[in-house]
Amino acid sequence: MSTLEIKDLQVSIETEQGSKPILKGVDLTISSGEIHAVMGPNGSGKSTLAYTIAGHPRYRVDGGSITFDGQDVLAMSVDERARAGVFLAMQYPVEIPGVTVSNFLRTAKTAIDGEAPQLRPWIASVREAMGELRMDSSFSERNVNEGFSGGEKKRHEILQLELLQPRLAVLDETDSGLDVDALRIVSEGVNRVKGKTDMGVLLITHYTRILRYIQPDFVHVFVDGKVAEQGGKELAERLEDEGYDRYLKAGV
Repeated sequence: MSTLEIKDLQVSIETEQGSKPILKGVDLTISSGEIHAVMGPNGSGKSTLAYTIAGHPRYRVDGGSITFDGQDVLAMSVDERARAGVFLAMQYPVEIPGVTVSNFLRTAKTAIDGEAPQLRPWIASVREAMGELRMDSSFSERNVNEGFSGGEKKRHEILQLELLQPRLAVLDETDSGLDVDALRIVSEGVNRVKGKTDMGVLLITHYTRILRYIQPDFVHVFVDGKVAEQGGKELAERLEDEGYDRYLKAGV
């Protein structure tokens, strides 16, 4: 079993006006096989949490700790975190001109495993995963995210998830910009990988619609850089009806 443990995490970023605190003491523990949904209004710190776990250099950790199976995540480089089994599906995947999807995927797999996958089984695995995600085979020869639609970018993120099979997946608003069909296909991909690997999932979202497909075990409401409330999936259902107003008013 793998466990990510976050204790009293405090994170800030530098702005033109100086240092701005974003996370103000976050505690969160995610174990194998668990799905944790993090919900909250814009600017509450959800994406900051995701990028801090992944090691984005823009975010400065001012206090607290993140450990993964007892290892100090904050002491790891970005690639060390990936090799340890931490995966980030980005809200806004970047374009990589000149690098094809097929080359990107095999290079990533080689870097994480420490050796190149055998070519024939690898090609079969890629084709199978693309088929599950309703992606045309020609997709593999396109440059990474270059000219992709929003839905194609998100399917590519889940394609990486299927092939790399991490121990912890951090999904930063994977549902944004998806129509109903794409949302269902992407969600099925996440559920499929979780079923095969028992990975833990940190699912960041504004809305409850993705939670109809990916059932959370725990829901955490983020407001002003802190966890304002925690509960089960019934909390997400309540947010669907009530929104975040009562949390925002309580913070005024």
